[in-house]
Parts: sequence; structure tokens; C-alpha cells
Amino acid sequence: MSRRTIFFVSDQTGVTAETLGHSLLTQFDGEDFNQVTLPFIDTVDKADAAVRQINAVAQDEDTRPIIFSTIVQDDLRERFLPASGLLLDFFETFLNPLERELHVKSNHTIGKAHGLGDARQYDQRIEATNFALDNDDGARIRDYEKADIILIGVSRSGKTPTCLYLALSYGVFAANYPLSEDEFESGTLPSVLEKYRKKLYGLTIGANRLQQIRKERRPLGRYASMQQVSYEIRSAEALFRRYQVSYIDTTESSIEEIASTILNSTGVERRNRP
Repeated sequence: MSRRTIFFVSDQTGVTAETLGHSLLTQFDGEDFNQVTLPFIDTVDKADAAVRQINAVAQDEDTRPIIFSTIVQDDLRERFLPASGLLLDFFETFLNPLERELHVKSNHTIGKAHGLGDARQYDQRIEATNFALDNDDGARIRDYEKADIILIGVSRSGKTPTCLYLALSYGVFAANYPLSEDEFESGTLPSVLEKYRKKLYGLTIGANRLQQIRKERRPLGRYASMQQVSYEIRSAEALFRRYQVSYIDTTESSIEEIASTILNSTGVERRNRP
């Protein structure tokens, strides 16, 4: 099977092109892709250089590369039309129908998706990220009044990365608190969380997956034993049920899926919307 080269071209970071492109590529199991990101294509010279690179790959591999593009400016987008590849232009695909439907011409402004077009939203994400870092693993419980949500669960169930993703992507103020041996033995919430019960959301995880994660971090001792992880998971889930705390199993879920589930089930506001 030949390995097809994929190009993500963008006038900014390439994050949008990568995200949309990856979403489509995941539908083709078994295909082997060589993925190349070409960001900051914001001049004609850079666009022409990118096209030469694409054409060289097409000649070397004797197969057309696939090009995912989120370049906004018409003069730069046009430079890719003669390229020796399949061009999938997201802005061409979606902006033109939107313009016709809204009866308004789009701004065609570079950097709107990930730039500082809305300084307030940018500042919100930075503040939320700082909050998540400051309130990681129960570090500063006095700030919980400001929290939009407080994630609880056993160690290594995904609380920290989920909090950071909620902050960076949505400007959500997310804290997390690790359940410990005291809670497992008593079956009760920590007293510091009692007044914030409406903000709590639980994360659980399969025992085999948790053991695998813990062994990578601390392979020796009780921490990563199957007996210990099974006990902690059972105790945490029993606590969630006792206090009617909604929770999600993170075993087979990506951080994006976890965050989306939490926001949809809690109604916490996404602050990245225009």
C-alpha cells in the first residue's frame, strides 16, 4: 500500500486545517498518511514555495498529495489551484454558501479563527488557564467560588488535562480535586467540597487502563497494583452515586470528548463563542 502525503496549509498556525483534516482522515481506516503542516502562508512567495514543495512530492511519489487549506485571502488561495494535488479548500467550500445565505460578503481577514480578534475572549482563556494551573489537585481550594466546575476522581483519571483543555478551548474555570484514601474508606465527600456539590463532576476509568497509566508513572508499590486501582475505582463510583454526582468513564474517550460531554451535561457556558 502506497503512503499518501497530506498537506495542511494555512495563513496562520494550521490548527484549523489539521483539526478538520484529521476529522476526515479518521474515516479511512488502514490508510497510511504522511502528514505535513505548512503554516503562516501569508505572502505570494510563501504560497509559491509551498506549491513547489507539493509538486515535488507528487513527482517523487507518483501520487497526488491531498491538500487541506484554510487560507483566507483569494490571491493566495488561487496560487494553489494549479498544484499537483487534490485541493480541499475549507473556506471556498463553506464561505461562499454562507455569503449567499447571509447576503453579506465575508471579511476574508487572516487570523480570525485563532488570533486576537476578540481580546476579551483571549484574556478569558488565559485567566482560565492560570486558574486551572493554580487549582490543580486541590492546591488552592479557597478559589473554588470562582470555579465553573470542579472535577473529582481517582489519581490519573484525566482530571488535569481535561481542566486545561476546558480552559484553553472554552475559557471555562475548571478546578480539580483528587479523591484520597480518606474518602475511599469513609465513603464521604471531603468537607471542603460539600458547599460546592452543584459544581462537582466525576471522572472514572477502567481498571486495566488506570493500572497501565500508573505503571508508567510509578511502577513499583501498591499505587499501580490491580487490587488498589480496582478498589479506588469502586469506591469513587460509589461516592459519585451516593452524592448524585454526574460522572463519565474516560477509558475510551479523548480529552475533547470528555470536555464536550461535561459541558453538554452541565450547561456550563462555552466562552469562546462570538
